[in-house]
Parts: sequence; structure tokens; C-alpha cells
Amino acid sequence: MKVGPMKAFYALLANTLIASVTNTFAWFAVTFWVYLETRSVIATSVMAGVFTVTVAVSGFLLGSLVDRFAKKRVMLGSSLMSLALYALAFGIYVRTPAAVFKEPGSPVLWALVVLVLFGAIAGNVRAIALSTLVTLLVPLDRRDRANGLVGTTNGVAFLGAGVLSGLVVGNLGIYWVLVSAIGLTGLAIAHLWTLPIPDDRNSPERHAARSEANADRLDIRGTIAAIKLVPGLFGLIFFQTFNNFLGGVFMSLMDAYGLLLVSVQVWGVLWGVLSLGFIVGGMVVARRGLGRNPLRTLFLGNVVMWTVCIFFTIQASIVLLSVGMFIWLCLMPAVEAAEQTVLQKVVQPERQGRVFGFAQSVEQAASPITAFMIGPIAQLIFIPFMTTGAGVDLLGPWFGTGTDRGIALLFMVAGLIGLIVTLLAMRSFSYRVLSEAYRVVPQ
Repeated sequence: MKVGPMKAFYALLANTLIASVTNTFAWFAVTFWVYLETRSVIATSVMAGVFTVTVAVSGFLLGSLVDRFAKKRVMLGSSLMSLALYALAFGIYVRTPAAVFKEPGSPVLWALVVLVLFGAIAGNVRAIALSTLVTLLVPLDRRDRANGLVGTTNGVAFLGAGVLSGLVVGNLGIYWVLVSAIGLTGLAIAHLWTLPIPDDRNSPERHAARSEANADRLDIRGTIAAIKLVPGLFGLIFFQTFNNFLGGVFMSLMDAYGLLLVSVQVWGVLWGVLSLGFIVGGMVVARRGLGRNPLRTLFLGNVVMWTVCIFFTIQASIVLLSVGMFIWLCLMPAVEAAEQTVLQKVVQPERQGRVFGFAQSVEQAASPITAFMIGPIAQLIFIPFMTTGAGVDLLGPWFGTGTDRGIALLFMVAGLIGLIVTLLAMRSFSYRVLSEAYRVVPQ
């Protein structure tokens, strides 16, 4: 039975949801389990750093794979790789005495962690492949809405994985986490096998792209050349990279700030509720689209997000913080969908996998840099400034004092920098030429 392109897209979206929930669930659960077993903050921080760096580095390779091979084949290959790695991790767990996993320096523990890490990372190829399949399956005038559905799917996956990982680890243990990961990955493979996904490998452009890519497996040179063909595209990628660089401030310190205001139980529940912002934002984009100029929508979204960052910690209020975070999370799907929509139109289809992979690697590489830097900056400069330094008299009477106020001041500075950079970028040559390129390119 022949399936229309949009029905194929919806089925693929459902399949991606299963795979995304599984991979995110497995990694979250193992992170929780490692902390509960070892009680080592260093171990979990190393895991977070390694995960972020691996995501950044892997984008180059995964993007090349999406362009060089049939997309269904690549996606099946990623799920099969995840299945094999989860199975190996399960084998290690059941054959190893439980006491071994309580040592933070245990090689066996880290072998299991690495296997689950790469099992989850293998699934990242789906995000790149799905972005390129939107171009193949969805008409141009509906792509922004399709990208909104992708954002909704990512939000549901994040929310579902966060809830499931805590429940399964707490009530059933890591044994059933790995069993569930194996079973759900097998289900995703079986479903994907039946989906009719188009393959444009027979087009002259794809033949030329594959021939060129064979000279360089990662084809970074060709990817950079493809980006240069679109005036202003490098500007967009580096703007998003800078945003992620500043975003690392919040990624590193938000938990510490929140836990200074409320208990860990309240903070955990609050994050689960706030994650609904991903879903709300994605659904709004899916219904209303991004307007005639998605690039303008992207920048306006950033203006609001950075403005929120200036004010959502201006007082030590969990209500103010929660409202600000919810607005931020609602806007994230729109900003991400806008970037994807622009790339899908201005980049040649046979190059999109590599360009999406390049953008992922460059943009994601910024967050861990900030994460490693910002802790000492907060500890040595901002917190002392608001506890024993000049900030106590200068700002304290209306802003408050203490450790949480030091972190809050850092958030406000980051938000102000982000807002200034966004406003300047909106007046830049890159913004104007890329907006014009999006308007005139027929596809």
C-alpha cells in the first residue's frame, strides 16, 4: 500500500519519538544510577562533560553519513548500533558483582557508562536525518510547521525520559533500565523497517556529492564550501554558537541556583512541569508556523529570551524564576525550528546532512567550554562580590545578598550581553543577505 509523503513523515516522527525517549531515558537513568551507587559528584560531572563533547564532535561524522547513504539505512544502522551497545552493557552488568559498581574509579563501571553513552549518541544521527527528510517529505510552505512538530517530539521525549528514568531507577533498578532500552530499541527497529522512506541517491546531485565525499570521509572542506555558497549562513551558525556559549552559564549554574531557593524534591517536580514548555512551544509553531521570514522570528525569539534572562532572577523568587524559565522553554522550539527551516531552504538537499551536522558540532561545542569556565568565575568573582565584596553595599539593599544573589547577578550579565549581541546581529550585513537569500531561493 502506497503511503503519502506527509503520512510517512508522521510515522517517522512517531518512530523517532520512540528512539529518542529510549536513548535519552537510558542516559539519564545511568547518570542517576552512577551517582546513587558512587555518591560521586565528580563522576556525574565527568559524564555530563564527556556526553556534551561527544555530541559536538560526532556531528561532523553523522552528517556525512546521512548524505552519503540512504537515510533509512543510516537510521536503521544507528538503532542497530544502539541495540548492540545496550546489549553489551547489559551483559557486563549481569556478570559483574554489585560491589564493583560502587567504586567511582572502577574500569568496569566506566566501560558500562561508555557503552550506554555511545548507544545514546548513535541515535543522534536520527535528528540530522529527520531534518533532511523534512525537506524531502514536506512541501516548502509547511516545513516550518513540520519543524514545530519535531520540536514538540523532542520536548515529549525529554519530558518522558526524565520522568521514566527516575521512576525506573528508583523502583526497579538499572537491570530493568537496560532491559527496557533493549526492548524499546528493538521495537523502533521493527517499526522503522516497515516505513517507506524516499531515497534521492539516484539523482545526479547525490551522485556528485557521494563522489566528492569519497575523497574525504568527513568532507569538512566540502561542507564549508557549501555554507560559503549561501551569503550570511556562517553568520547564523556563529550567532547560534555564541548563544550556546552564553547558554552554558545557565546550564552550569541553574541547578545550583534553584536548589538555593527550594528543596531538591520541589526542584525535580518543577523541572518536569516546566519541560511542558517544549511541547507548548512546538505545538504553537506546528499550528501557526514561523511567518514569512523565519530568520526574523529566530532573532525576535532571542530578544525575548535574553530579556527574560535579565529579569527572571532580579529577586530571589521561585515564582519569578519559574515564569521566566517557562517562557524560555516555550521559545526554544521556535528558535530551533526557524534555524532548521532556513537551512532546509537555502542549502542544497544533497549537502544538508553535512551542514546540519557541522552546525550541530560547532554550536554544541560552545556549551562545554562555558561549563568549564563559568564555575570558577562564579565562585571567585560573582559570589564573593555579593557576599563579602562591594556588591553588598552597592546592590544589596534592593537586590539582596548571598550566594544565590551572586549567581543571579551572573545570569543578569549574561542576559544583557546576549540581548546586546542579538540586537547588533539584527542590524548586520549577514542578517540582511541571509534574509534575502531565503526570500529569493525557490525550492
